[in-house]
Amino acid sequence: MLREAANDDARMAKIRACLDEVSDPEIPGLSIRDLGVLRDVGLDGDTVVVTITSTYSGCPAMTFIEMNIRDVLLRAGAGAVEVKTILAPAWTTDWLTESGREKLRALGIAPPEERAGGGAGKATLFGVDPDVTCPRCGSPNTRLLSAFGSTACKALYHCDGCLEPFDYFKCI
Repeated sequence: MLREAANDDARMAKIRACLDEVSDPEIPGLSIRDLGVLRDVGLDGDTVVVTITSTYSGCPAMTFIEMNIRDVLLRAGAGAVEVKTILAPAWTTDWLTESGREKLRALGIAPPEERAGGGAGKATLFGVDPDVTCPRCGSPNTRLLSAFGSTACKALYHCDGCLEPFDYFKCI
């Protein structure tokens, strides 16, 4: 499939479509592109070169993501795949796509709140914002239960509007 593409533009479009199938194992349904982990895709002869950035340096999901990138591209007919991990610039929640933010809400996870002046989140302790909107009912009447949620990149909140707990994707 990938080798049969008529030109590099068509091949790159197929590669990007394949990479859209690679999701974050900690947040199924959110692609690495949605998350902003996918930084670059290129070709070096027959080798597909994919550059990714970890959401944080100790993220246990990165090995799994790298394996999935290789698997999806090799199954699609890539001759070879090289996955590069870069740590600079550091990943930021500003890299979440709008589609990614909507997918988080649909999963019941509050995306980082917008900062005054643009960008996501406020610079606070552990990346936790004081004012978080409930992804389920839209109420701003929420409170922090724990700065550490189901994964290191999330905090646990409670909504006093619908009385449900929810994860908040911390701003970084």
